[in-house]
Amino acid sequence: MTERIGVYPGTFDPITLGHMDIIGRGAKLVDRLIIGVTTNIAKSPMFDDDERIAMVRREVAVLGGDIRVVGFNSLLMDFAESQGAATVIRGIRGVTDFEYEYQLTGMNRQLNDRVDTIFLMADVALQPIASRLVKEIALYGGDISKFVSPAVRDEVSARVLANARSGDR
Repeated sequence: MTERIGVYPGTFDPITLGHMDIIGRGAKLVDRLIIGVTTNIAKSPMFDDDERIAMVRREVAVLGGDIRVVGFNSLLMDFAESQGAATVIRGIRGVTDFEYEYQLTGMNRQLNDRVDTIFLMADVALQPIASRLVKEIALYGGDISKFVSPAVRDEVSARVLANARSGDR
């Protein structure tokens, strides 16, 4: 029997409880889940690639199973193929996400029709969580503990404090 490998891509800047929900459920659908940590050139990351990879590795270590974290900087379909994946897992929070992901999936199918996409709806309690909003709340001194793990909260708070001290606000 062929091993079922799936890829869950994202910037994870920072990794949220919503991401963790999708990772935990996605890992049950495949034999191996590769979490692909990438940089979205349209976003300004708070953490660099190595920091985000380390953060994701630490967070998923508690889940068990065959979950691997790999950085990539290429087209998603090329990355999926290089990992031997036949499935891409994407989290959907709402209608806006669905419209974007639907279009992206259509484009990806044109690039590589050997890789299918599975959409997982975020848990209802976690649907509003977005890394972008977590960073914004933190930058304005808000409490992000409902959206990220305690370790990630501490890392984000430390980064916000360091940036404030250096005048990088």
